[in-house]
Amino acid sequence: MIMDEIRAQAQRQPGHPALVSVTAEGGEQVLSYGELMTAAEKAAAALTAGGVRRGDRCGMLASQGAPFIIQALGILEAGLCFVPISEDYAGDALAEFAQNCRLHYLIREDEDFVLKRFENPGFVDGNEDRDYLSLQPAYLRFTSGTTNQRKGVLIGHEAILARLAGANRALKIGPRDKIMWMLPMAHHFVVSILLYLRYGATILLPANYLAESILSLANSREATIFYASPYQYDMLAKDKSGLMLKSVRLAISTASGLNLQVAASFRERMDIALSQALGVIEMGLPVINIDHAREKPLSLGRVLPDYEVWLRDDDGKPVQPDGTSEALGEVCIRGPGCFDAYLNPWTPARKILEPDGFCTGDQGYFDAEGDLFLMGRRHNRINMAGMKFFCEEVEAVINQFPGVKESRVMGKTHPRVGEIPIAEIVPEDPAAAPDIKELMRHCQKHLAAHKVPISFSIVENLPYTPTGKIRRW
Repeated sequence: MIMDEIRAQAQRQPGHPALVSVTAEGGEQVLSYGELMTAAEKAAAALTAGGVRRGDRCGMLASQGAPFIIQALGILEAGLCFVPISEDYAGDALAEFAQNCRLHYLIREDEDFVLKRFENPGFVDGNEDRDYLSLQPAYLRFTSGTTNQRKGVLIGHEAILARLAGANRALKIGPRDKIMWMLPMAHHFVVSILLYLRYGATILLPANYLAESILSLANSREATIFYASPYQYDMLAKDKSGLMLKSVRLAISTASGLNLQVAASFRERMDIALSQALGVIEMGLPVINIDHAREKPLSLGRVLPDYEVWLRDDDGKPVQPDGTSEALGEVCIRGPGCFDAYLNPWTPARKILEPDGFCTGDQGYFDAEGDLFLMGRRHNRINMAGMKFFCEEVEAVINQFPGVKESRVMGKTHPRVGEIPIAEIVPEDPAAAPDIKELMRHCQKHLAAHKVPISFSIVENLPYTPTGKIRRW
């Protein structure tokens, strides 16, 4: 059980800071490992007193911060399956989520985490939850749903421990590390919060996610690791305070693809190379760019020792890497800590993982040194008269144009050539949108002719998934 490992850390270092939270008034609240474990056990006792049973699915709706972590650990300590719920769920959306998960219970921060019971929630596996319970369920989270219906991913205790061990062989996190927390806790919890606590690190929780708050806390507490999205690194790169991150040994970029402009601006501002990581909810963290982050910022790096990663073509046949992007294929993964089952419909992982392991839907290639690069999602590939390319590579060019905040490229059905690219643009300044003709010329200069969108629409914003990825459907 993951809580046994965190409890062992608390016994070894009861006074060591586990969480450092900055209050709205600017003060700091420090929770030691001993205090964190005591608080988690208290939360677990309250759940147990409410009549919960081992393996019951317990949803939690809470804001960022120490209470989220304490209550989540309490759910796990009580032997329940933790189901984090995004803060934007309310009303009918929350009710639908609870039904889809067949939640037994729900606790909410705005209701003081009082246990709410769902009567007759039903079963998830067609076998009165016997199959489900046999997996020692610990965590249930839904995929981002960028291109299709979101899937519930179930992970058991053994899988969590295995993926934490596999990831930490590369990250080498320990009690001396202080991790700056910047991502949504409802979407990033296992190979992040649980990993940090499993290996005795300190989690830093700023008062807000503005650059000033983050950099101030990082400097006062000498943060060693940043774990954030490209959007947040872009924000930090634009900071004018002059504060540096001299104690940071590793800055991991995840949640969405890193672009060259953000990588370059952050490195110039902080003198730190961003390390991309391939995080897959079904598999954990199998690939991290630690060794070549400075010279290859867009690479995902080398495959971690415990994992096997290979490529397959559209017919399911292996692709032999030749060091170039011509040897492109779908990224497939096999290794420790793989998920245990999908919900809706119930599908044991063994039915998904054979014979090719987990097929991610990402298209990538290996360079001559064995570093993995992603080109885009398989579903984001546009096929124009047999010429195939990815929405992401066109967006990268569009986003470099002055005045463009972000963009979304999609394939539009065409009666003769199959698909043609079209683009949506969000301007930096809504009152001064980029000149479309100049933008078109910019794309023609940097892209092959068939990749240039035939139309550009100005929009106020783009649709995003709950995990911060552009929605493609």
